[in-house]
Amino acid sequence: MDGFYYKGLGREEKAAYEQMKTGFEQLMPAVRVIRLERERLAEVYLRLKLDTPLLFYVTGYSYRYYPGADHVELIPQYLFDKGKIRTHRQAVSARIQRVIRPLQGKSQREKELAIHDFILDNVRYDKLKKSYSHEIIGPLTQGVGVCEGIAKTVKALCDAVGVECIVALGEANPERGVKYRHTWNVLTIDEKRYHMDATFDNSLQRGTHRYDYFNLDDRHIFLDHERLVLPVPQCREDQGYYYRSVSLTKPEAVAERVRQALRKKQAHFVFHWRGGGLSREILGEILRAASAEAGKKGLQVGCAVNVRQAVIQLDFGSAAETELQQPDEGQETALQKENGSV
Repeated sequence: MDGFYYKGLGREEKAAYEQMKTGFEQLMPAVRVIRLERERLAEVYLRLKLDTPLLFYVTGYSYRYYPGADHVELIPQYLFDKGKIRTHRQAVSARIQRVIRPLQGKSQREKELAIHDFILDNVRYDKLKKSYSHEIIGPLTQGVGVCEGIAKTVKALCDAVGVECIVALGEANPERGVKYRHTWNVLTIDEKRYHMDATFDNSLQRGTHRYDYFNLDDRHIFLDHERLVLPVPQCREDQGYYYRSVSLTKPEAVAERVRQALRKKQAHFVFHWRGGGLSREILGEILRAASAEAGKKGLQVGCAVNVRQAVIQLDFGSAAETELQQPDEGQETALQKENGSV
């Protein structure tokens, strides 16, 4: 057992974790587990599910015990019957192998980028929140998922290519309008840890891939992510931030980059703004500088702004629109149920 969340457990909890994992993998109808208080048992289950995305067919449990007994019996809630579980296991395994096959011999960052882009290219957010969308079977075999299923899929793919990856779980915060817990990932790339939220980036796409949440440090991810339910290692590095090479501070620099993009006939230009707060005045200056360049080509400029992360997307075409663009789908997941299940 070497899962990240497993390592943070005490001796009794580790025993329960191992018993659960073995029983679930063997598709047992009842799993004998060392007796723990209900809350401790629920946390062990949560940690197991975050560590082990291949247990996609387990959606919860109930349990029974007898007074004086030193164990409880978990009654797993399986998403399918045994025959279908075996079939789906094979399908998931085959899909993972097809995705990772081209990544052999690639660097860790190249693998991370390919996994991120696989989500953006192949998974749409499931607004109906079907049960399988919370697990890897949704993104990998149905092309749909919520943040929980997406983050687990990222981990499953990272595990398969040898990239260290953790599923991070953030609290709900109704006072700030965050109704549900949210999941994303913490990856170790070239011995440096970063946050990566493929769900948020997926929700921001508008004609081009977005990397607003690709390799952020703690300071930036928690500008619009809530505190963690379970602690993860600190992420202090910013060297891997995707937009680091296009982090601009002056409208004139934006104009120059727009000229370059237009010469290459690009339809979009995305960059990080590091020139102070994104006030209406600053944004107006940026748009005027970009519009002046686009106008020389007979084009208009549209704009989408992720205010919290200070990322701006400029779109060039015959029509234009401007919007404040915040990820709004990433918060939609329900991880906590009465029985402590994911």
